[in-house]
Amino acid sequence: MTSCEPFGARLRRAMDERGPLCVGIDPHASLLTEWGLNDDVAGLERFSRTVVEALADRVAVVKPQSAFFERFGSRGVAVLERTVEEARAAGTLVLMDAKRGDIGSTMAAYAEAFLRKDSPLFSDALTVSPYLGYGSLSPAIALARESGSGLFVLALTSNPEGGEVQHAVRADGRNVGATMLGHLTAENTGEEPLGSFGAVVGATLGDLSSYDLAINGPLLAPGVGAQGATAADLPGVFGAAVRNVVPNVSRGVLRHGPDVAALRSVSDRFADEIRAAVAAS
Repeated sequence: MTSCEPFGARLRRAMDERGPLCVGIDPHASLLTEWGLNDDVAGLERFSRTVVEALADRVAVVKPQSAFFERFGSRGVAVLERTVEEARAAGTLVLMDAKRGDIGSTMAAYAEAFLRKDSPLFSDALTVSPYLGYGSLSPAIALARESGSGLFVLALTSNPEGGEVQHAVRADGRNVGATMLGHLTAENTGEEPLGSFGAVVGATLGDLSSYDLAINGPLLAPGVGAQGATAADLPGVFGAAVRNVVPNVSRGVLRHGPDVAALRSVSDRFADEIRAAVAAS
């Protein structure tokens, strides 16, 4: 899978071949402790390499959470660079969960950090925040198109605090979350088999039939597993768009480490359950 091919096409193929599961790489302190590791750079590296060894040859996407690496400073970022490189080399797509969002040259610099092909942190896709205005994402959108990468834009997140922004109603009667989905539909117009500009939409939100989720792009769906949503819930939440859903599971898989076989077994189970739920919808 080369980065010259658009992210949406590469993601569609990975989902069809491996199932749509995305597994987070979230080395927070409590999880390192559960694994019997120290909360230090050595523990961080052991954790990350174990997840890559266990899963990078079988899941469609892995999603490192940048903050858990950044908290160790430059040494943690160096581990993140190696994690991205090793995961991509093993054949999985890397979605960097950094939720960057700013304006002008600062947004351009964030984009260059993760979406420029010669960057040490170059990833297949990046999560971004549009809440300085969707237009503020223009530098990231332009660079993603140039590099064959993708973006996942926060649209309808599952955290309760998000509602005060995402459910706010604009003068045209649409709320902000629906407006973001509309922008993404426009970005993905005419793209086949799948656009490269996705939305983050929580799997725990219940009935979303009042929203048009048919954005011709992927829908990253956090909340399956430890947060309470199940594979069986996905068709009810996402309706006809469920085939383009990329369910993200983090703790539900990671708590079974550091045993590589256990990590593989539980990720395979989640992938099989998601495939079956989508096929039955």
